[in-house]
Amino acid sequence: MKADNITGQVAGLIDLVDYQTGSIVSRTIIDKATGTLTLFSFDKGQGLSEHTAPFDAMVYVFDGEAEVTIAGKPLLVKKEEMVIMPANQPHALRAVSRFKMMLVMIKS
Repeated sequence: MKADNITGQVAGLIDLVDYQTGSIVSRTIIDKATGTLTLFSFDKGQGLSEHTAPFDAMVYVFDGEAEVTIAGKPLLVKKEEMVIMPANQPHALRAVSRFKMMLVMIKS
């Protein structure tokens, strides 16, 4: 199902992004000036290196487990759990097991 085809329809998050061996896959669902909603799948061991963002961002894990490090503090985030990464704080993500997540960033 294409992202532009899901507006006004029921869709399962877990089905909107697939795992790919040795890779990270992303799919932007909403991209507006005021914020974004992006789905990701990470194969085990894959991750995003430490970086910062100028806005708060919420990560919701809907499959698997991730280690999310915020300002040097590692947090284990499991299926059906979320964490808010504060603006301007360094953060990184790493797949403890294969995992899928939704990233919501509100820009205003």
